Amino acid sequence: MLMRTDPFRELDRLAQQLMGPGTWSKPSAMPMDAYREGDEYVVAFDLPGVTADTIDIDVERNMLTVKAERRPTAKSDDVHMELSERPLGVFSRQIVLADTLDTERIKADYDAGVLTLRIPIAERAKPRKISIGVGAGHKEISG
Repeated sequence: MLMRTDPFRELDRLAQQLMGPGTWSKPSAMPMDAYREGDEYVVAFDLPGVTADTIDIDVERNMLTVKAERRPTAKSDDVHMELSERPLGVFSRQIVLADTLDTERIKADYDAGVLTLRIPIAERAKPRKISIGVGAGHKEISG
């Protein structure tokens, strides 16, 4: 039998019972990191134990929604669970994206339990030089 030494074990168990696993109507949160790398924003979500086919990514206007589901592994009838700490159910996160991001060209990769979204900065939001034209009616004054 496995035992963990954690003084908050009972508190964790009670909180899990009260909040229960996430469902599609009441999903659990998922941890994430967000940062800028060059000309794109990168958002990485921790989703260990989730298969790629259970991940759903939607963008509506400037709202990005990521949902994923961790399902129980198939067990035979002779398996008796001794300890279960890994949460099952649905996880979700919504992020409001700035208008300066190009939501038409988002790239998503899933590797080693991490979903990484790369969102390019829109061309219209990048800094650019404006050239100044000299009109035909202007004369240069030299002194």
